[in-house]
Amino acid sequence: MIGLISATAAGAAARNRLAAAWPDRTRVYDGPVGDAVRRAFAECEQLVCFLATGAVVRLIAPLLDSKASDPGVVCVDEGGRFAVSLVGGHGGGANELAREVGELLDAEPVVTTATDAVGMPGLDTLGLPVDGAVAAVSRALLDGEPVALHNESGWPLPPLPVAADGVYGIRVSDRLVELSAQEVVLRPPTLVVGVGASRGAPAEEVLELIEGSLREAGLSVKSVAGLATVDAKAEEPGIVAAAERLGVPLITYSAEELAVVEVPNPSEAPLAAVGTPSVAEAAALIGGGELLVPKRKSAAQPAMATCAVVRRPVRGRLAVVGLGPGARDLLTPRAKAELERASVLVGLDQYVDQIRDLLRPGTLVLESGLGAEEERARTAVEEARKGQAVALIGSGDAGVYAMASPALAEASDDIDVIGVPGVTAALAAAAILGAPLGHDHVSVSLSDLHTPWEVIERRVRAAAEADIVVTFYNPRSRGRDWQLPKALAILAEHREATTPVGVVRNASRPDESSRLTTLAALDPATVDMMTVVTVGNTATRDIAGRMVTPRGYRWQESARQEGAR
Repeated sequence: MIGLISATAAGAAARNRLAAAWPDRTRVYDGPVGDAVRRAFAECEQLVCFLATGAVVRLIAPLLDSKASDPGVVCVDEGGRFAVSLVGGHGGGANELAREVGELLDAEPVVTTATDAVGMPGLDTLGLPVDGAVAAVSRALLDGEPVALHNESGWPLPPLPVAADGVYGIRVSDRLVELSAQEVVLRPPTLVVGVGASRGAPAEEVLELIEGSLREAGLSVKSVAGLATVDAKAEEPGIVAAAERLGVPLITYSAEELAVVEVPNPSEAPLAAVGTPSVAEAAALIGGGELLVPKRKSAAQPAMATCAVVRRPVRGRLAVVGLGPGARDLLTPRAKAELERASVLVGLDQYVDQIRDLLRPGTLVLESGLGAEEERARTAVEEARKGQAVALIGSGDAGVYAMASPALAEASDDIDVIGVPGVTAALAAAAILGAPLGHDHVSVSLSDLHTPWEVIERRVRAAAEADIVVTFYNPRSRGRDWQLPKALAILAEHREATTPVGVVRNASRPDESSRLTTLAALDPATVDMMTVVTVGNTATRDIAGRMVTPRGYRWQESARQEGAR
């Protein structure tokens, strides 16, 4: 929850805008400002104070305890010009909150955290638990001192300015390791703990067994990605409570799924009880990996819990990222986050140029020109298979006439693939034209480089006969100048000559242009590959210079009846 505190009418107005935009995330604290800040500090994960920074510093100073537990605090000035990340920039999420508040209130986010200032990811922002000399190692990275990286697990990381050797060090390990005063350890979620339990097994017994087994095996509980068990135990209180206390998900499998997993220690007892000869080992091993701790029983008499620990193989990560139609403000926050996370970026050279400034220093950029889509897809998958965090970029939405399909055709189940949606050219053009996609619509690429024209023509004809609004991608180029006239002629067989047609070139870019014309008046020679052409259906109308397709046809029938009168 985000606590909101203000002292003046101007501050309250901005506060109320935030509260209205985030009703489920925020809580307004009224009353004397000092009391409000103290209550919010104790009750909320984050605070936004519409007060002077000096005032907030004095109010929260006695309340500060630890950067690991203090809430993140953002200050917004009376004029609403700046959103200042004051406390808990990384651990409390104040840096990101300042950016969100700034975007919502049209204020400039002020982030002074050193790593953010130079574009380096903070060690406590990598999404992994971190222990050790975080401040000292971060300072060494910032000062350009050699910092050695020992990535034992091969976990994919964003680019860090590390060296082969150095006094300072970063370890990535799920093992319990002795750290020097110049080291940190990042805990990747590589361990899965399979758990079995008798009915009514106490949570303390289950938890003690898990933690003791990990400790004796020299493994960190912070690297546990989840507990796994059989469906029949999905609601067993002791197992559920253990997962909650560890802060990890509880994953369940059917007895049939577990029964086919080969395990070293099958037993008749679970077979009779739940229908599988193994619960703990089978549940841990079902996704593959190395069995580090074979089945162990709890120390209680009689033992009511069992567990086994498996280290899952680390998988590379491929994010297929849609950049939108070109405007920076149409690039989604999720896309920005993936670009910052990537250690390798693969993309068309002109798209790389659009977002090069968002990449972390040290990101490996693999760019190529037009016509190398399959090569880029193969390269991205190959880099992910090396254990890298890869971002493969495409314009619009990467899954629409872009890089997602060739990449996924190359990828197998040995890497993680994440799709990041983007604003498509059709949607960007539609927003400029008005509301042409208000009813059923379809997008058709007129490029026959990958699809035979016979197939394209059949699809255009089907859309024409079904009275569906059509958006044409890749409508015309120097070498393909007859496809668009042919497609328009097919549509004209089923639609009036006055059917509205919207033409948008370079949607959302600085040289954007658009016009609304008709099916009869459109000159294909004015269209090129940077253009999107949207042809309305029989219900589409030009209303006040905007292209509008109603959501239904009832109004059209009413209009006809009215005209008949």
